[in-house]
Amino acid sequence: MSAIRADFPILERVHRDAPLVYLDNAATTQKPVAVIDAIADYYRLHNANVHRAAYVLAEEATTLMEDARTACQAFIGARERAEIVFTRGTTEAINLVANGLSSVCEPGDEILLTELEHHSNIVPWQMLAERSGAVIRAVKVRADGELDLEDFYAKLTDKTRIFACNHVSNALGTVNPAAELVQAARDAGAITVVDGAQAVLHKHVDVAALDCDFYAFSGHKMYGPTGIGVLYGKLDRLEALPPWQGGGEMIETVTLSGSTYQRPPYKFEAGTPHIAGAIGLGAAVSYLNDISRDELVAAENELVAKTLSQLRQIPGFRLVGEPAERSAVISFLIDGAHPQDVGTLLDQQGVAVRTGHHCAMPLMQALGIPGTVRASFSLYNNAEDADRLVRAVDKATTFL
Repeated sequence: MSAIRADFPILERVHRDAPLVYLDNAATTQKPVAVIDAIADYYRLHNANVHRAAYVLAEEATTLMEDARTACQAFIGARERAEIVFTRGTTEAINLVANGLSSVCEPGDEILLTELEHHSNIVPWQMLAERSGAVIRAVKVRADGELDLEDFYAKLTDKTRIFACNHVSNALGTVNPAAELVQAARDAGAITVVDGAQAVLHKHVDVAALDCDFYAFSGHKMYGPTGIGVLYGKLDRLEALPPWQGGGEMIETVTLSGSTYQRPPYKFEAGTPHIAGAIGLGAAVSYLNDISRDELVAAENELVAKTLSQLRQIPGFRLVGEPAERSAVISFLIDGAHPQDVGTLLDQQGVAVRTGHHCAMPLMQALGIPGTVRASFSLYNNAEDADRLVRAVDKATTFL
């Protein structure tokens, strides 16, 4: 882990008279020099609109953006480049799918979610249910933070038209059995949508093997820029979806009496895309491909386990969620203290964590708590970061 820290300039920052300890990676990761330089070089050397001109800058910009699409295709194991749609991120990707599936649901049909979901994988489906008359159902979460699989199989019926779940919980770090869930839902005839925002950095994702219909992720969760992400969709599913937005770029022909549309992915990329963002995302993929990710993920898992073991020794520490497989997140409470107060005390010691409901209010309601303190790790965090967190939590308890 320490070997790659030098690639991230912000980690050299001093905060509260000590090196910054950044443990809010589930919200957004920091950016390596390779990504920062790729974005800056685009604006310095290649800035032009894509797909729309014959001059050299436009050709260079188009090549850079389409190379990023190819890199994303390989990164998640998609079979075709056309299955990679650039979006603003996971939220927009899920909204695109939910809007496109309006004709799939009728009154009485069911959309099956889980209590572990981020709001971005709940609200778009609620909006679809309101439009279509479908009913939202949700798989219960157990007290340990695992999905109740018995409840999943009980609620998965021939009325289920769509099943949407996250691959990894942003709030608890629970790694869901995505392959099992997707297969069961597909066997039941449901369209499957997986929120992979928290998974793509910490796990090797192979969407072809997973066999889901749609998979969404965000660049900023994996060292890329904000405002860019990917919707993967099986080509036949994408071809069946109506356009998400209308305008330039997504059309073949336009007359005042009607228009015809391009094939995927361009059918869903109306207007000028986030070219620099796509290039930055491509640079993030290249960066991840060039490091020993398996070794770093193993070291990350070891660091999280060791940190959790030390935190458990602190009086008043209460872990929220004990899943069988955890991914880079420790969510906790301190007895008698509000999470916001704990987060403020940690910040005063130079440790950055997230507090609140983590855009997972139904999960917090199911667990009977207002929120948590969440320390989320990444591949660049090291033992010193972990030790600082433990010391900061221990000290915070003396003020609470």
